[in-house]
Amino acid sequence: MKKLFRILAVIVLVLFVAFFAIQKKSIPIEELKKKYTTATSKFLELDGMQVHYRVEGEGKPIVLIHGTGASLQTWDGWTDSLVKNNYKVIRLDMPAFGLTGPRKDNDYSVSTYVDFLDRFLKQIGVDTFALSGNSLGGEIAWRYALAHPADVSKLILVDPAGFYSKEKGNGAIIFKLAKIKWFAALMSKMDTKIIVNQTLKDVYEDDTKITDAQKQLYYDMSLREGNRESFSTRVQQVEKEPKLDISGIKTPTLIQWGRQDKLIDISMLENFKKISNHEVIIYESCGHSPQEEIPAKSVADAMGFLSK
Repeated sequence: MKKLFRILAVIVLVLFVAFFAIQKKSIPIEELKKKYTTATSKFLELDGMQVHYRVEGEGKPIVLIHGTGASLQTWDGWTDSLVKNNYKVIRLDMPAFGLTGPRKDNDYSVSTYVDFLDRFLKQIGVDTFALSGNSLGGEIAWRYALAHPADVSKLILVDPAGFYSKEKGNGAIIFKLAKIKWFAALMSKMDTKIIVNQTLKDVYEDDTKITDAQKQLYYDMSLREGNRESFSTRVQQVEKEPKLDISGIKTPTLIQWGRQDKLIDISMLENFKKISNHEVIIYESCGHSPQEEIPAKSVADAMGFLSK
């Protein structure tokens, strides 16, 4: 019996030491601001948050919404081209992510995101605009178009979320782990570097396109105060979303999808074909985020659609 207790004591000690070994302190927001804001960065107070956003260029407005765990920088590969072609690009760090960080009420339902986006755009004086979103951002975008059809001139959905299959579920391990409450609690304290690097590999089809700067960006943003907790909270709320009839969208819509998407299987595309006025572009040898993996091609297709 004493031997058993000694073994258990050693195991507990090892686990205790391991836990503290993998801990990582959050990065203060002021430190991240110094590194990741630019001359075009602005902050707006909304719902108790300092919302980080950028408005770049002059011309026809287009709003770009990022996905889970990402930030407004996911659209860097589109922004320059859009600005050069006379578009006003509005992009922001959505609540729970980027420099904006968590909500005090921990409500990350898509309906709350839609309401937040509507009030944000009204505060900065944007009314009619084209709207594009990737992943979670895509779901926010199409649900926004349902709720505010008069505001959205054109809709671009890039590997959008909103429909899921148990047989062909999310292939990124972090999304599975974040649904386990004890692991989510652990993740709120742990170093996310290995998780971030693996998730980027899951997002990209061609890993050689992942830059060190992207790895550092995603890693740093994951360590923003409160972001680890809010990531898990958002993931745990995914399956609680009410189902909506997407066929109610009448806005002209372009759907872009990477054939090798491991996060949202391409078979989910069939649900989006219920949008009456839609076009589809499928990218071979591309993963979950064409706007990052093949920015030149995907933005050229987006501008072609917008110019019609």
